[in-house]
Amino acid sequence: MRYSFKHFEFDSESLVLVENGQSLAIRHNEAKLLALLIEQADKVLSKDDILAQVWQGKVVSEQAVFQNISHLRSLFGNDAIKTFPKRGYQWLLATEMILSVSEQNRTTNNAVVPSSTSPAISPATLSNTSQSALPSSAPSPLPTTAQAKVKNYWSYALIASVMLFIIVVITFQSTTAPQGESVLKNIAYIPISNVQGKDDIRLEDSITLDDNEYFDFTAIPNITTAEFNNTLELQYRSLAPTHPIILTAQVRRHDQESYIDFLVKGPFADWQGQLTGVSTDDVIKQLQQHLQQNVIYDLLNNAQTPELKQANLSIAHQRSPNDLIILGALISAYIQMGELEKAMVMADKLANSAEGQGNWQQLGNALLFQSQILTRKELYELSSHKLTSAIKYFEQIGDLKRQADAWLAHSWLDHQEDDYAAIKVNLLNSAQLSLDAKDVPRELDALTYLSVLAHKHHEEVDRYLYLQQAESKMKSYQLPIYHFAKIPFHYAIFAKTPSDKEPHWKQVLEYTQLTPDHWVAQSSRRQLMQHYLKQDRLIEAEALITSNATDNAQNSYLKTLLAQANVNTELFNHHAQRTFEQARLAGNKDLSLDIALLLCSDPIAQVNYDFYSQYIQDNANKYWLQDNKEKLLAVNL
Repeated sequence: MRYSFKHFEFDSESLVLVENGQSLAIRHNEAKLLALLIEQADKVLSKDDILAQVWQGKVVSEQAVFQNISHLRSLFGNDAIKTFPKRGYQWLLATEMILSVSEQNRTTNNAVVPSSTSPAISPATLSNTSQSALPSSAPSPLPTTAQAKVKNYWSYALIASVMLFIIVVITFQSTTAPQGESVLKNIAYIPISNVQGKDDIRLEDSITLDDNEYFDFTAIPNITTAEFNNTLELQYRSLAPTHPIILTAQVRRHDQESYIDFLVKGPFADWQGQLTGVSTDDVIKQLQQHLQQNVIYDLLNNAQTPELKQANLSIAHQRSPNDLIILGALISAYIQMGELEKAMVMADKLANSAEGQGNWQQLGNALLFQSQILTRKELYELSSHKLTSAIKYFEQIGDLKRQADAWLAHSWLDHQEDDYAAIKVNLLNSAQLSLDAKDVPRELDALTYLSVLAHKHHEEVDRYLYLQQAESKMKSYQLPIYHFAKIPFHYAIFAKTPSDKEPHWKQVLEYTQLTPDHWVAQSSRRQLMQHYLKQDRLIEAEALITSNATDNAQNSYLKTLLAQANVNTELFNHHAQRTFEQARLAGNKDLSLDIALLLCSDPIAQVNYDFYSQYIQDNANKYWLQDNKEKLLAVNL
């Protein structure tokens, strides 16, 4: 049976979910659970009922139910499924049943006129249903004239069925068409920077893109690639209303090979990668072929949970197994979800594929992924070995940016070894490589990170020296004010007490008035909110919210804290659950864990304690557990 609700359609037999005509990736058990909820929407289904009917006797924990319910809510909204404490779950969305082609034929064959309580049938179906036809229980056969009418109606029904079948086939083909064969993609782009020659003789021009059957390109000629990257937070904010998808890229030449490094920025995500070819025209052609894939625009234009993102990327990888950029994005998704074993399998696959193709760029990227995974697993020596190999490949192709990334990653390994001298050498090397590549954000990241690690290693002189160096470079590059917010943000880190930190947090917020969602602004606002609430400065705490109206997980969390301080149970529960949903959707695991712990520990919370406590047990890493050890003990977690 097919059902329609909101902008979705769901077939409970084939378990296919469609949104606005496009098939959605959904796990098999989630689809079975959705079918069960919709088909028994008049009932409250207990966890035991769900386990018995969806998992059918398999030994699984109740957490499987929680996770699948959570994912369905992330797709359809929190109001789709209601939790009845200690009773179960019920589907609440208004759902319309849609007859399939075979069911329409059955209705015609049986010639039953629908009652007022029957599911809605289209006018076309009604026109093919004989008004003179009798129920199957009629005592006498039809007269000859009636038989002729029925034969004609059967002819019409057959024609209608064929037409409906053709429509279904066309629709299916359109929704399952290969990536890139769908609608025309509208992309604005900064004229692509084309760097030629050696470092001492750098000639730079720009490349324009022509419209074709796949793309409608719009050039933004009044800004360069470097200017856009250096002012990204402000530039995208001003351009997004008219140009929500913006492409920026740089082409360079090294040892008879061309390389393109690109970024596509969208409302909900960024998409980036590197391509290698024999010429500039070749890499531009490869870029356009790569950007035809629909999965990219799904990620850019829609907020997706890490699980949904991983599922979509898995499907895209199966469709385009030779696209190593998609494979790299899939590896990142697995790492984000903490599925390190799967991530390592895919990183090995990327390394093998890249080596088979002689693609040293992607082989170096694969080694970076492997190092990142090994670092997460605390296998630091092996991680260091992978970084050393990656650097060699990046040196071979002249990729200064990825060399800078590798040396910055190595500094964390040196930190684990308590080797400040090595930290300093590697981060200064990263800063210099970024400078040579004319990558200002990377250069500043290396210097500010060196300042933080100097602070951690009690190197008092260096922590101020490199922070001042970073500030000096910001001035020389004439960067917008939000970049300078990192300076007071780091001074707040150095300060010893919340009262000493307060003026620095306030200065961060002053510098980020035009970019309130910048990470330093979000972090400072949260810490300032907690500081105000501890001192019972509720008016100042409330001002932090009213001055920034963006609807995101961080701001919902601030509203939750304020509602808790005001002992407003209704608002607390509303904002807390909203925060959890938004944090899950954004893939912000630490914040989702923070709010789950708050919901478990606050006596005014009216939520499913079992669900949130289980979420913490399943998702918390050792660093989060260490930071929240006392709070966890207080609630017996």
